[in-house]
Amino acid sequence: MNLFRKANLDQARIDAYGKPLAELDFTHWDLWQKDQVYPYFERLRAEDPIHYTPESRYGPFWSVTNFEDIKAVDKNNEVFSSASGISIVDIPADFETESFIGMDQPKHDVQRKTVTPVVAPRNLAALEGVIRRRAGDILDSLPVGETFNWVDRVSIELTTQMLATLFDFPFEERRKLTWWSDLATGGRETGLVKTNAERRQGLLECLEVFTGLWHERAKGEPGNDLISMLAHGETTHDMINRPMEYLGNLTLLIVGGNDTTRNSISGGVLALNQFPREYDKLRANPALVPNMVAEIIRWQTPLSHMRRTALTDFELGGKTIRKGDKVVMWYVSGNRDKTVFEDADQLIIDRANARNHVSFGFGIHRCMGNRLAEMQLRIVWEEILQRFHAVEVVGEPQRVRSNFVRGYSELPVRLHPLQ
Repeated sequence: MNLFRKANLDQARIDAYGKPLAELDFTHWDLWQKDQVYPYFERLRAEDPIHYTPESRYGPFWSVTNFEDIKAVDKNNEVFSSASGISIVDIPADFETESFIGMDQPKHDVQRKTVTPVVAPRNLAALEGVIRRRAGDILDSLPVGETFNWVDRVSIELTTQMLATLFDFPFEERRKLTWWSDLATGGRETGLVKTNAERRQGLLECLEVFTGLWHERAKGEPGNDLISMLAHGETTHDMINRPMEYLGNLTLLIVGGNDTTRNSISGGVLALNQFPREYDKLRANPALVPNMVAEIIRWQTPLSHMRRTALTDFELGGKTIRKGDKVVMWYVSGNRDKTVFEDADQLIIDRANARNHVSFGFGIHRCMGNRLAEMQLRIVWEEILQRFHAVEVVGEPQRVRSNFVRGYSELPVRLHPLQ
């Protein structure tokens, strides 16, 4: 562990344990950007795993922090609704979007079923060769022995190319997808825009562009891309008449097809540098890559939380959650629950239960594209091992200022060729 990281964690532990539980503020963006949040959740899991915050910048909310309680909430969609939003941030009343991840039954399954074929086994098999070629081309273009930003050159580029394929989006304009994804998950706090009005304008531009694509696809034969599936879907062909619902589903599919993979590609490089014995283990046994992918997704936890709203009074862990209460499942905490994952703060690439992580959620809202994300991560690491002895992190990572997306904007690295 480098001295900078150790000092950060030591200070975070002092702050987390130095105040009464009622005064803990573990949602502030600075805390997340500095990667200092884990001691707070360590304390909550031990002392108050179903924790109520009566006042905050997001209003009152419950925090669910241990593994089993997170699963229980996530699977109980009859009590815990996603219709009021999936983030701790409330949906602005004057800019309400809707998507199937924010819908309850039966509407959720009806809309999700329309786009699920894009990640069906047959389509994934067809995509594997495309992903491998692109990953190889990207890695072959990198400067060996020079410092560069891994996030931009690899993580963003690979996932944005994949998004362009899934949407059949103009390939030369694919970086717009990254921009819209970042706008959808962050506002002024991330520094992307100066005002909420700028953020909304950017998202409305996304809607305008994709509205044009919808009309093009609707006139043609049904295709194998997401827009064509929606335009020709039996239950979604009129969604174009509900523009904010269309926008909501667009941003859901863009973020879902982008953030998990992008930030796990970067997070995996960082993790193997922080735990160099695991990197040695990987080089000695490349067959560990598939299990390592699951462990990276656990360790990284690309989306830190999901929010639900109680539809009725409900007792959980000895606490009474009232109808209408906001309930936040902290996936980032569940994935570090030491009662489930031994040495949970460590990356262990041959961990026996790595796939039990909560990063993809549970129940009806379990991530639709989880297999595609895993496949991209597996392929990129298989290709890395064929080309480089090490991807060395040579500077401090720059993390996204967000308590929702656990991401990176910069990861300075240097490549070392095979011996």
